[in-house]
Amino acid sequence: MREPHAYSDEDRRLTLISVTVVFLLSAMSQTVVGTAMPRIIAELSGLQLYAWATTAYLLSSTVMVPIWGKLGDLYGRKPVLLSGIALFLAGSWLAGLSGEFGRLPILGGGMTQLIAFRALQGLGGGALFTTAFAIIAEIYPGRERAKFSGLFGSIFGLASVFGPVVGGFFTDHGTVRLFGYLIQGWRWVFYVNVPFALAAVTMVLTKMPSLPPSGRGKIDVLGAGLMISAFVPLLLAVTWGGRDYPWASAQIIGLFTLAAVSFTGFLLVERAVRDPILPLDLFGNRTFVAANAASFVYSMAFMGTTAFLPLFMQVGQGIPATRSGLTMLALMFGMISSSALCGQLVTRTGRFKPFMIGGGVVLIAGVGSLCFIGPDTSAAGLIWRLLLIGVGLGPGQSLFNLAVQNSVPFYQLGVATSSSQFVRQIGSTMGVALFGALLTAGLATELRRHEPPAAPNAVVHHLDLADLQKMAMQKTLHPELAAARAADPAARTMDRNIRESFSVAIVHGMFFSLAALVAGFFLMLMIPAVPMRERRDSDPLAAQASSEPDEGAAMAAEHAGEKLKL
Repeated sequence: MREPHAYSDEDRRLTLISVTVVFLLSAMSQTVVGTAMPRIIAELSGLQLYAWATTAYLLSSTVMVPIWGKLGDLYGRKPVLLSGIALFLAGSWLAGLSGEFGRLPILGGGMTQLIAFRALQGLGGGALFTTAFAIIAEIYPGRERAKFSGLFGSIFGLASVFGPVVGGFFTDHGTVRLFGYLIQGWRWVFYVNVPFALAAVTMVLTKMPSLPPSGRGKIDVLGAGLMISAFVPLLLAVTWGGRDYPWASAQIIGLFTLAAVSFTGFLLVERAVRDPILPLDLFGNRTFVAANAASFVYSMAFMGTTAFLPLFMQVGQGIPATRSGLTMLALMFGMISSSALCGQLVTRTGRFKPFMIGGGVVLIAGVGSLCFIGPDTSAAGLIWRLLLIGVGLGPGQSLFNLAVQNSVPFYQLGVATSSSQFVRQIGSTMGVALFGALLTAGLATELRRHEPPAAPNAVVHHLDLADLQKMAMQKTLHPELAAARAADPAARTMDRNIRESFSVAIVHGMFFSLAALVAGFFLMLMIPAVPMRERRDSDPLAAQASSEPDEGAAMAAEHAGEKLKL
């Protein structure tokens, strides 16, 4: 293993600019597509497959995160980052071409082509966030790094704000004819990534200094394969469960079984190989375990809360999709502000835990306030609640990752960073699945309460989330049908029952998120309150020992024993 390399101020500044472009590219790719999906579905005729356009990206990007992190440790961040950008660029360009050439062998029609190319885009996208964080961790000490983590949180927030606007603009006004060839506006949603990707490649090649590998060895191919075969079925099971198949169905049980068997094999392999893709000794690190556990629960609760709020506003309150999107900006504003402020305060004080605790308290208060929303809650009532959640969420977007990076040896920086990002994405997926299952069950119960006893409506009380999402999407695609439905008394009654039932059901889900956040808060309290490192030491535990003699000395001694075993 090598010691941290000394970088000049100019090297660090140019690298930061390069990484910022990459981070913006990755953040925009996740937010720019949503507003274009109704038009994409209408033109590619794939309403029944629309969820896969997002799921494919999520699956491929999530399972690749720890693999990219390990590759960065072994072969250097720069080639890994360039490889990720290249895959992302190819996926973006091909996604924009989906359906242009009719049905293709193996790939099928336009919607299945889009799904395949989104998966390719996700393979590269998994490298962007992870490698960007690892590069900053490698060239900046922990204390100084905190303010840049706040910067990245702000970039993600800005992408969340402007991504949907850019996507909507291109979709509505981007249709052009070039050289006699018609290009639909929604295709620019994918093509717009191309100049950003080329700019990122140029910056990385010309401005970023060479970042030597931080470790030696070779990639654990068997471990990587078992990890993919464990987490892809797991993510599919939690995504499909309750939506496409019943939770007790053979398909879902089979996926969970395959995931469990593969994960067991993964652990056995990781214990035996010389250079594991996920070193199991990391789980003896108290900070690594506590921070990742808290991050998992926080991500689960947060995504479960926010993923369905736009749907609640559109279906439960009957407001347009554009207005619901604008209301969600309050959350992003709060997150951007608190993330940037906390980053600066951590850099000044060298302490991260007080800001974790403060953010956790505010986040619990914000989600608790959502337990009292209903179909008549005003826009102002939702805005202040979302603002409170954003303020509480800001510290968690960066400080959990900083705590993990601050606790591991330099040669494990990449795998620790990627593990933190991986845990967060798995938690987000689990949160959406669990919240959705609770929401569906509560919706069915409430709809039955509104049905006349003598004439139950079998169709209505079997509505699931896919039905609700289609209802919201159809309002955007076919406003004339929505107007006709509003003129029908029976349809109005049914819609009112759905709104009231959905409002009650989502409150039940909020109680689940609140309970999860309280559990995450107690996990967060278990993270050792060690100062951020002043230097990029190869052994962070020695720095902890100097600042906190008792606990730090014990941790340093334990780590020294681990080195002897290696």
